Amino acid sequence: MDRNKLVTMIEIAVMAGLAQILSVFEFGALWAYGGSISLVMVPIFLMAYRRGLKAGILTGLIVGILDLVMGATVVHPVQLVLDYPLAYAVLGLAGVMATKSEINLRRIMSGLLLGTSLRLACHFASGVIWFGEYAPDGWPVAWYSFLYNISYLIPEMLITAVVLVFLHKTSPSFFKHSASSIQGVTSVKM
Repeated sequence: MDRNKLVTMIEIAVMAGLAQILSVFEFGALWAYGGSISLVMVPIFLMAYRRGLKAGILTGLIVGILDLVMGATVVHPVQLVLDYPLAYAVLGLAGVMATKSEINLRRIMSGLLLGTSLRLACHFASGVIWFGEYAPDGWPVAWYSFLYNISYLIPEMLITAVVLVFLHKTSPSFFKHSASSIQGVTSVKM
């Protein structure tokens, strides 16, 4: 097995496991129907910046599946996909900001905004279609779903941003993208 492929696979597994551990330490008391604030997104974004698009998506997909297995609310198969594997896999799309050169803070923030916005879109669609019954009387379901989901995703995005900026300032070499790592995961079917 190619060394770069092996290293990338190990990093994906470690980061997915770390994300799952970080998701246990959450602030979720405010959201009665799901959603919480944790550091779960940090390892996914790190993989996307460090190893690229495919590794970031794969890490997010694994985290979503682990989250699903560890205790999920499932009302429909499509909702299951939207709220778990897809919602975390899209975070890995931040890997489009990873280039052969060193990643800068602008690229980190752009990727963070892209990934979090796509995760919001997944949870929003799920909320509109399957969880609209929880909307208060007189509230449009779309407005309720948007406000509910953004109420935990914005704080989680901001906390993730602080951690990523701190890591970039203290260990910028960690963000150096390895071009060969993209080739390392090409055999993984997505």
